[in-house]
Amino acid sequence: MSRITRIATAVLAASFIAAPAVAQELTGTLRKIRDTGSITIGHREASIPFSYLDDKQQPIGYAMDLCMKVVDAVKAELKMPNLKVALQPVTSANRIPLLQNGTIDLECGSTTNSVERQKTVAFGPTYFVINVSAAAKKSSGLKTLADLNGKTISTTSGTTAVPLLKKYEKTASIDVKEIYGKDHAESMQLLATDRVAAFVMDDILLAGQIANQANPGEYMIFSESLRTEPYSMMLRRDDPQFKGLVDRTIGAIYKSGEINKIYAKWFTSPIPPRNVNLNFQMTPAIQEAFKNPNDRGVQ
Repeated sequence: MSRITRIATAVLAASFIAAPAVAQELTGTLRKIRDTGSITIGHREASIPFSYLDDKQQPIGYAMDLCMKVVDAVKAELKMPNLKVALQPVTSANRIPLLQNGTIDLECGSTTNSVERQKTVAFGPTYFVINVSAAAKKSSGLKTLADLNGKTISTTSGTTAVPLLKKYEKTASIDVKEIYGKDHAESMQLLATDRVAAFVMDDILLAGQIANQANPGEYMIFSESLRTEPYSMMLRRDDPQFKGLVDRTIGAIYKSGEINKIYAKWFTSPIPPRNVNLNFQMTPAIQEAFKNPNDRGVQ
């Protein structure tokens, strides 16, 4: 055996020896996924068009499409093409606890990335930017947040809209009574049945709920905003391996331009189940998020 052949053989042998060591170095979520042979995706049931159930009761949406890209990346990273993908419904109230306790590995919905939430969880790159506003029936005559003084409104439990509205009440010296829906569909139903005068929530979620009503033309969304917020997928904190994979995967989708096709599919095209087009054009803030991926949280 020549010297070169001996060196080549030694290198090859070393690579096989090193392979298990690399696998053992997995930590956090990736290690959990490898050891269990499964990844669990937390999804919403009524966050149209981000994560919601279709007419077959299967979760679909913009956030789900992006999260499935991450799942594909995990399969490739771990060399587990037959990795089991479990789907777990979550709500605004339980999504963070279920992530922290390991019930879900990645939350795919309409979750605001805030500095406060970053104390307990982490986020991937921003994939949408919204304005927190309110929707009302056109017949009500309500057009501004100040018009809500003395009214009863709905909002969804566990969302950032709740503290924002309370802060607005204090600073604007208005008095609003809140009824909390367990999800956005329930909050919208309170408005549709005239149990409340308005539904306070993120503008795109309001648009999604209105589009799903029998008579969408009955409703309007206020032009006024409580705050602009970034959305992203949520993952466990202090897990650099998994976060790195998420950031690389989503960043590559942005850089390649594939994100434009995914965006158009859910925001400027007819979507299930009613085949309504939200016609929500990409704003400058969203374009910037795609151009310069980041996980900055709102204060």
